[in-house]
Amino acid sequence: MEKQNKKLNELENLKIKGIHLPQHVAIIMDGNGRWAKKRGLPRVAGHNEGIKSVRAVVEACGDLGIKVLTLYTFSKENWLRPRQEVSALMKMLVSTLRKEINELQEKNVQLRAIGNIEDLPEPAYRELLYGIERTKHNTGLMLNLALSYGGRQEIVDAVREIAQKVKAGIIQPEEIGERVFAAHLHTYDLPDPDLLIRTSGESRISNFLLWQSAYTEIYVTKTYWPDFRKDELYDALLNFLSRERRFGRVSEQVVQNATG
Repeated sequence: MEKQNKKLNELENLKIKGIHLPQHVAIIMDGNGRWAKKRGLPRVAGHNEGIKSVRAVVEACGDLGIKVLTLYTFSKENWLRPRQEVSALMKMLVSTLRKEINELQEKNVQLRAIGNIEDLPEPAYRELLYGIERTKHNTGLMLNLALSYGGRQEIVDAVREIAQKVKAGIIQPEEIGERVFAAHLHTYDLPDPDLLIRTSGESRISNFLLWQSAYTEIYVTKTYWPDFRKDELYDALLNFLSRERRFGRVSEQVVQNATG
């Protein structure tokens, strides 16, 4: 705990000095199954323990003033998992939303979702919409759940929507640029992620926020998601703050821009 408090104090001191934490943190929560297997437990036990990590990270991000936290909760590809596991995950989503919604409301957290959420079973879909509606006026951390989400599908959907608008004469082809395209993504009103964290040691982004992560800093940790708590989040944030973000420029330009 003393080590964790030291890291938190370091982050708070950096904020006081005007060094900005990421506005938007995205996390690929990987390793639940391997965490459970390592302990001789069923996979669902890893998912249950992972909920505690979600709670800890949401609380920490809210306390630090981070604006958006996007969690890769259930991908389009996850529907291909064994039916029993998918069913357990959907039931867990319902029970977690019911348990946590009061605390999200108390902590001024706004719940959002991206992805093809219409694919969710009716109970999960209904509970999600209720949570979104109930917290829509909250002004603190935005907790953005990626559910039945796939980055490639999101891009295809955006292209299709733009094509329909071109066909209808609403948009001219020469008007299509990055801003117009981004305005048709699920994250149209969110800043791009500054930091993408992946747990369990895998070095890939797994079809997550493909367009939005063009200049995102990526942090990979070998820690399985059920073991990822505030201390591990602070490590990721401190690592992020040690990096120089150039966005295609050279170091001298970055320094010049920062000093005005």
